Amino acid sequence: LKKGQVLKVDLEKVKDRLPKSLWIDLQNCPKGTLIGYKMVDGNQFGLAIKLETGAVQWFFEEELSLINEEPL
Repeated sequence: LKKGQVLKVDLEKVKDRLPKSLWIDLQNCPKGTLIGYKMVDGNQFGLAIKLETGAVQWFFEEELSLINEEPL
């Protein structure tokens, strides 16, 4: 994965850990643009995604899938 790619959030994999307001936003549009990476512990990293709403949220790679689209 590289910066600028459009990714889709797998809502089933994240529904238990997200705030309600973010969950509602993702139900309306579950995709965003990869803008960077975040260390989340000693051996894993998260992917920072800029959502259509402008919010930035991180997800684990297994919670996302690649969409073949132009960046949002």
